[in-house]
Amino acid sequence: MGTTPARRQALTLIALGLAAASMPHWAQAQDFPSKPITLIVPFPAGGSTDRHMRTLAELAGKQLGQPVIVDNRPGAGGTLGPGTMARTAKPDGYTITQFPLSMFRMPYMQRVNWDPIRDFSYIIGVSGYTFGFTVRSDSPYKSFNEYLEAARKKPGAVDYGSTGAGTSPHLLMEELAEHAKVQLNHIPFKGNADLQQAVLGGHVSAQSDASGWDKYVEGGQMRLLLTFGEKRTKRWPDVPTAKELGYGVVSTSPYGIAGPKGMDPAVVKKLHDAFKKAMEDPRNLEVMEQLNQEVWYRSSADYAQWAKEAYAKDKGLIERLGLAIK
Repeated sequence: MGTTPARRQALTLIALGLAAASMPHWAQAQDFPSKPITLIVPFPAGGSTDRHMRTLAELAGKQLGQPVIVDNRPGAGGTLGPGTMARTAKPDGYTITQFPLSMFRMPYMQRVNWDPIRDFSYIIGVSGYTFGFTVRSDSPYKSFNEYLEAARKKPGAVDYGSTGAGTSPHLLMEELAEHAKVQLNHIPFKGNADLQQAVLGGHVSAQSDASGWDKYVEGGQMRLLLTFGEKRTKRWPDVPTAKELGYGVVSTSPYGIAGPKGMDPAVVKKLHDAFKKAMEDPRNLEVMEQLNQEVWYRSSADYAQWAKEAYAKDKGLIERLGLAIK
């Protein structure tokens, strides 16, 4: 049976309608980016994460032809900024975030209105941290074992600060305290800058944090007692690791960049490619060397797969430390 003129006209209109519906999506990817991009950094300005991400944002912006503007949104152990983005930002690629490891832990520790796997588009894996434990240079603790010995004598009275409950610096110390069979008094701070000032001002006796303390250690205001890598750092080769002291705690807390769920794969690829080139830039590598960080590149697909595995793995850690919500 032949197609009538009316039926042909109807089919043509349907085809045109489908083409029109799909065109904006295609055009968006082709034209992206046509305006500045916001990169959320979920920690205060001045810390190691902020220092690294500002460099990376500037370099990626040159690749994209539009500025990448850093927006510091600290809070909730680094989860406030990404969590807010997941709920409120359009999946158009113009709002993205640094994605800390605490995003995989907080949902086990308290009720949140986002899911770290379903509510995000994973763009690229970037780097990890060098975590360390420092005291003020005039502290009575000359070694990490001296600090622990004081904690054994006064359970719960010896304190340390971190960049927030549920962050890697906090959980590393909780895991170590469990191994060492000591009870420590944890004091959470909003971010690296506040924590540094508290240590320097004598308001807290020690800190567990990423290498934002580097300039104070180099300047002689702080003493580095311990690092948490697989092996000693090149920059501070005389400082022992938690592993070699027998506490079995190793972490670099890998992080990357993610956007809201539902992003166009073509936009994700443009962002991935720009940030990958930025990661390879000598300026970025220089900043990472200053922070004693290493490249942790993961493609979008590999990063998404790693995220699923990390989220499942961290459930056991949170439960073992007794921090899981009931």
